[in-house]
Amino acid sequence: MLINLRTLLNNAALRNGCNFVVRNFRCGQPLQNKVQLKGRDLLTLKNFTGEEIKYILWLSADLKFRIKQKGEYLPLLQGKSLGMIFEKRSTRTRLSTETGFALLGGHPCFLTTQDIHLGVNESLTDTARVLSSMTDAVLARVYKQSDLDILAKEASIPIINGLSDLYHPVQILADYLTLQEHYGSLKGLTLSWIGDGNNILHSIMMSAAKFGMHLQAATPKGYEPDPSITKLAEQYAKENGTRLSLTNDPLEAARGGNVLITDTWISMGQEEEKKKRLQAFQGYQVTMKTAKVAASDWTFLHCLPRKPEEVDDEVFYSPQSLVFPEAENRKWTIMAVMVSLLTDYSPQLQKLKF
Repeated sequence: MLINLRTLLNNAALRNGCNFVVRNFRCGQPLQNKVQLKGRDLLTLKNFTGEEIKYILWLSADLKFRIKQKGEYLPLLQGKSLGMIFEKRSTRTRLSTETGFALLGGHPCFLTTQDIHLGVNESLTDTARVLSSMTDAVLARVYKQSDLDILAKEASIPIINGLSDLYHPVQILADYLTLQEHYGSLKGLTLSWIGDGNNILHSIMMSAAKFGMHLQAATPKGYEPDPSITKLAEQYAKENGTRLSLTNDPLEAARGGNVLITDTWISMGQEEEKKKRLQAFQGYQVTMKTAKVAASDWTFLHCLPRKPEEVDDEVFYSPQSLVFPEAENRKWTIMAVMVSLLTDYSPQLQKLKF
């Protein structure tokens, strides 16, 4: 009976703008916010304005502060369910989403390729409509961005990109929250990408300029980012007065950079290319030699899992490495995505500086 009463109190408190703490609650009006994302899909950060992305990061910081630091109980997703489609295995995406959704009172349901075959046993259209009738949102980690686009078109619930061949937006949100926590602001930072022209780089290209960040990216010849994404990134840079430079020289990309970033050279589905890729990426390992040409306040990011050929131990385990706070922030940012797409909640924390 005590548990039911506590649930009723929580629900009543949340409806009236109250901050519920496990043993008591305090009421107060939520800060007014002009950004409304409820009901939207998150397929790529290309579809979001700078203010909308900043709002998700603000909400991430708010949830992290209230739940982790203050120990508050926030059942914002109580009674809601999430379908999780994973064509590709994952540690951070699965754990952050499952634990985060449950922590907010919701019920996540994990589906592997043994449970669901997108477009094989059932059309994507039919799958989207079935999932829409049984869940409140779907996070899908898939091989093809086009599958996400079809799901979003046919579904009546929010579809969230947990990774595709073209984009990995939820990873970049965690990266930006980590950098905001470390530097206090994102505007004016120079991001130095050293690695493959992949979905991580694409997501940075679709968002960095919106924060006033510059991007210097080095990729081996033949592994450059998608031309259509590059063209749009150039437009964003021009509109926001930022620099975008693409090169095949890792040291050129690292020069003056505040944030050194790399990722796996061999993604899932590219195992047959391993020998060819390892040869093509010779000279792209991030080391202290790379860091010597970076800015004096340089930091390092890697979305994990990491292989030694991508970054050596000296950099990876250095005080400048933010990889483990970055990994933890996957949880707080995906929680913020879910809350923003499924509820009317507004952050209570003072707005972050960007």
